Amino acid sequence: MEKLPKIAFPLIIGAIILIVVLTKSAITIGSGEAGVLYKTFGGGVVTDEAPLGEGFHIVAPWNRVYIYEVRQQELFEKMKVLSSNGLEIQIDGSAWYQPVYGDLGKLHQTLGENYLQRVIQPAIRSAARSVVGRYTPEQLYSSKRDAIQDEIFIETKKILESQYIQLNEILVRDVTLPNTIKDAIERKLKQEQESLEYEFRLVTAAKEAEKVRIEAQGKADANKILSASLTDKILQDKGIDATIKLSESPNSKVIVIGSGDTGMPIILGNQ
Repeated sequence: MEKLPKIAFPLIIGAIILIVVLTKSAITIGSGEAGVLYKTFGGGVVTDEAPLGEGFHIVAPWNRVYIYEVRQQELFEKMKVLSSNGLEIQIDGSAWYQPVYGDLGKLHQTLGENYLQRVIQPAIRSAARSVVGRYTPEQLYSSKRDAIQDEIFIETKKILESQYIQLNEILVRDVTLPNTIKDAIERKLKQEQESLEYEFRLVTAAKEAEKVRIEAQGKADANKILSASLTDKILQDKGIDATIKLSESPNSKVIVIGSGDTGMPIILGNQ
């Protein structure tokens, strides 16, 4: 050590200090993340500049960087709410959300890192209570699930737009009613279905009866027209034509001309 030049000691000390500073100042921001810079001696949270993007950054050791996930995230919620007639309904749903990238500094300044608990969850629960309170359990169970999903999304989105949070979707996965109410609704729906099937059978039978009546009336009208148009002379001519055709047949037979009450031919065969 005594043989080292005197200048080496300051260099070594400087290198050590530099390593410490770099270690304290080096920030690596991962994929799908962004950083909010806090300047200790420069006005606090930086809100008028874009957040720090992915990759390696060097910041002053006296400043701090708060890292946020900026990808779409999912929140699962189980909420107990009241229907329009005061019955307790449980809704299982989820929300897809993410912070607004350009407003990440404002989000950090106003809400902080726990913005999920501070804003998103209360907003969803408030919207769910408001929307579900407009419907009966029967509507929620059968036909209105898509409607309440859309309405909860619209109401929640309005709240979060002013909070620097982007809401992408609300999904209602399940609506759970009290068992007694659920059984009563299912019985009612079954009775309505059976009633509709019975009405359908009645309509079908009525249509079939009408079809048969029309066909019978058509046949009766046709017979009436045919009966009015037939005369003895026409019948005799048709009988003669039939006799000629029979006489040309190779089958053995006896034809007696001018027999019968009307003078029409009588055909006597070997059968």
